[in-house]
Amino acid sequence: MPPIVGAGFLGIEHFTPPWDIFYLPLFNLLLAFYHLIVNDFALAIIVFTVVIRTLLAPLFVRQIRSQKEMQQMQPLVREIQRKHKGNRQKIGEETMALYREHGVNQFGGCLPVILQLPLLFALYQALIRASNVVTLNAQQAAADNFAQLQAALPGITKLEEIKNATTGALETVKYAAPFTGSGDACNLPQFQIGEYSHFLPLNCQLIDPIKLSEQVHTTVPWLFGLDLAKIDHVFAIGIPGVGFALSGLALIAAILQFVQVRMTSPRPNPDDPTSSTTSTMTYLFPLLTIFWGGLFPSGLILYWIVYTAYLVVQQYTIMGWGNLFPLFGWQPRWAPPTEPPPPPKRIVKRDDTDDPADDRTDATDRPQGTRTQSPNQRSGGARGGNRQQPRSGKKRRGRKR
Repeated sequence: MPPIVGAGFLGIEHFTPPWDIFYLPLFNLLLAFYHLIVNDFALAIIVFTVVIRTLLAPLFVRQIRSQKEMQQMQPLVREIQRKHKGNRQKIGEETMALYREHGVNQFGGCLPVILQLPLLFALYQALIRASNVVTLNAQQAAADNFAQLQAALPGITKLEEIKNATTGALETVKYAAPFTGSGDACNLPQFQIGEYSHFLPLNCQLIDPIKLSEQVHTTVPWLFGLDLAKIDHVFAIGIPGVGFALSGLALIAAILQFVQVRMTSPRPNPDDPTSSTTSTMTYLFPLLTIFWGGLFPSGLILYWIVYTAYLVVQQYTIMGWGNLFPLFGWQPRWAPPTEPPPPPKRIVKRDDTDDPADDRTDATDRPQGTRTQSPNQRSGGARGGNRQQPRSGKKRRGRKR
């Protein structure tokens, strides 16, 4: 298969499968919102996120409903765990059988999670490309391939040289890549080399209606000059001696993610061996989000804020506040505690030869304090009810005399 397959489609002059099959539609959609609608890169990311989440809404609705059904079945799962305590294999088999009986797919929420990964990576690539800033180390900047690329592609401009503070040796060089280009300039062999691929002009991968006439402005004035193509340094607090900045945007994203995960997490159960793992993940993912805020561009964190907020609202419309409250002992008035719904009844399979009168009920559905009578007790009670009392016999003898 040749490296250029989709070239010429609606003005696209560089197309490299298989990644561009997924990446280019998202890249063009993001820049279409920026160039044609809002002319603001932050608003373009927000509108892009809402549109993507709306298109994926049916998958997430299925995921949320599956999580809600699994929450309702927790009493039955706990009964299985209590009954087979210490036997993890039996607990797993009985739990899977229980889910099959009630038509609950335990892995129904995996597809939306899988789809998030390529979306995040595609947006990350779009942010790097939109900034038009490419960083090379000293060896890459001095390579013959880069010299040939500079000769064949006019418009590459050196922005900054970063040297070692101790030795004075050159470490990295920052360049501005051109955003316009056409024809042979879009298909240079150096673009197949990973470190030089970001020098590909933006217009080479954009359709005709959104070809750019000027560079994308990733700096947003209403966010106090935040550059969405760089790590957040506007709303960040530096940690002395560590070299790491705590991003305010990442903190907001982490709080929203904690709310979203806790709403759907089952309540702690000491009999469940996976309960501690679930509780740990509730706090681990938000902490990872805070850490990623110091590594990835702030535009990616803005996307994650809008993405998670949309998901929280969607979950609330389907399942309310779920298991969010009580939160560290706090139960707000506007979110009163709700009684958990009754667990679904176990589906008991019977053969056609079974006695219909023998109504066998699972122990989880039987009211407390009741006892099941054996057939001998039922038949004995029936015969005892038809037997005449001795007192009534004495009255008859009295009438005869």
